[in-house]
Amino acid sequence: MAKWDSGGSSPAFRQPQWMQIQFTDQKKDFNKRLTKTGRRSLSRSISQSSTDSYSSVCSDSSEDESSPRDKLQKNSKGLSDFCVKNIKQAEFGRREIEIAQQEMPALMVLRKRAGGEKPLAGAKVLGCTHITAQTAVLIETLSVLGAQCRWAACNIFSTQNAVAAALAEQGTSVFAWRGESEDDFWWCIDQCVGAEIWQPNMILDDGGDLTHWIYKKHPSLFKKLKGIVEESVTGIYRLYQLSKAGKLCVPAMNVNDSVTKQKFDNLYCCKESIVDGLKRTTDVMFGGKQVVVCGYGEVGKGCCAALKALGAVVYVTEVDPICALQACMDGFRVIKLSEVIRQVDLVITCTGNKNVVGREHLDRMKNGCIVCNMGHSSTEIELASLRTAELRWERVRPHVDHVIWPDGKRIVLLAEGRLLNLSCSTVPSLVLSITATTQALALIELYSAPEGRYKQDVYLLPKKMDEFVASLHLPTFDAHLTELSDEQAKYLGISKHGPFKPNYYRY
Repeated sequence: MAKWDSGGSSPAFRQPQWMQIQFTDQKKDFNKRLTKTGRRSLSRSISQSSTDSYSSVCSDSSEDESSPRDKLQKNSKGLSDFCVKNIKQAEFGRREIEIAQQEMPALMVLRKRAGGEKPLAGAKVLGCTHITAQTAVLIETLSVLGAQCRWAACNIFSTQNAVAAALAEQGTSVFAWRGESEDDFWWCIDQCVGAEIWQPNMILDDGGDLTHWIYKKHPSLFKKLKGIVEESVTGIYRLYQLSKAGKLCVPAMNVNDSVTKQKFDNLYCCKESIVDGLKRTTDVMFGGKQVVVCGYGEVGKGCCAALKALGAVVYVTEVDPICALQACMDGFRVIKLSEVIRQVDLVITCTGNKNVVGREHLDRMKNGCIVCNMGHSSTEIELASLRTAELRWERVRPHVDHVIWPDGKRIVLLAEGRLLNLSCSTVPSLVLSITATTQALALIELYSAPEGRYKQDVYLLPKKMDEFVASLHLPTFDAHLTELSDEQAKYLGISKHGPFKPNYYRY
């Protein structure tokens, strides 16, 4: 069982045996898997279903319009405790999961090392995340580690229907489909909770909706939880609010602010996926376009870097003087949105706040301006102000709407203001491997912690665990770490095995 040393904002960590790093064996095992099964299944999936893969992400046109809530479906084993678009898509979804596994090496290693020990035996995990091939790899890893899982989607547009079907076929109770209504969304979460038939003891949340629902609707279940793992800035904000009000009666792990989430998922993932989502939906050319990115946190940094590299003229809005100064040093003009709103071609929000782009900004945008959101919640663009009688909405593509003013001016709104990359494209599996491994380890730590180690508060992931997650991905790049000598470690005042940086270090 893991143990904590003193110091830092969280108890310090002693690695269990299965967390010991073995680079040579790990690399050999990963390459062996890739040689035996990876390349064959990868080529088979691409050759047979590349067209279907695109449509599964960006369109629902091939599927019937009836609600899954109206259909009774069973998997091949006769189980019906799920609700997905079409269980018959399970085989295709399984191929998507196989592709994702090849770029998620750390979870595969975690299955091999900890699978026999079953550190999550007896855990009943409720999950509310994006349901994609990458998340499916995480869910099935948790099952290998001993957990029972029930899952719902945290976004109405990001579910990959075939992947949800594959999970249901495998026996996971999943309640999600692409294009849910608001009512469907909360119905799925309530079905996932399964209060009448199930007693969850862990939550893995993305955005805080599941946590909020249980807290409000099932307070007795909430008090019996062993822990909550949250990965979004929105969800963490909600947890800190509960903690400050003295209403958080279970310990929670803040994965969002771990280094492995901030620097990789938020920065590098958004750096690649922002362009993918915009290209698929608009076919726009970025060279010479004027773009304003609202927020220069890790997501904003990634978006700005990608667009600047393609030749766009990028402006940044910020409330934080430190982030604003970083943007200036990176060569971006920091302005107020009102100063450039008439001239920009593209507006991207990534602040985690609400009404960042208001009706006054939307009214002043030029004809053809593209508006989208890269934050978790759909609150950043004031959409309610656009649903009025004088404005006309016209659907031109899946997840692409023209909002037309009385004088004929139109703006291009993507994904109805919801998370662009996961609604309109896909995201890199390798980056999600880093986040998913961090989530899995956080669940293990909270679940296996002895009574009293964690109070009713929000904790940061220990530095040692962050470093362990990073180390599991280095063999993918054939990277070799330098080892400190005893003399060097003594000089720095640290262990030669880490952690190598103090908790206050800013990467």
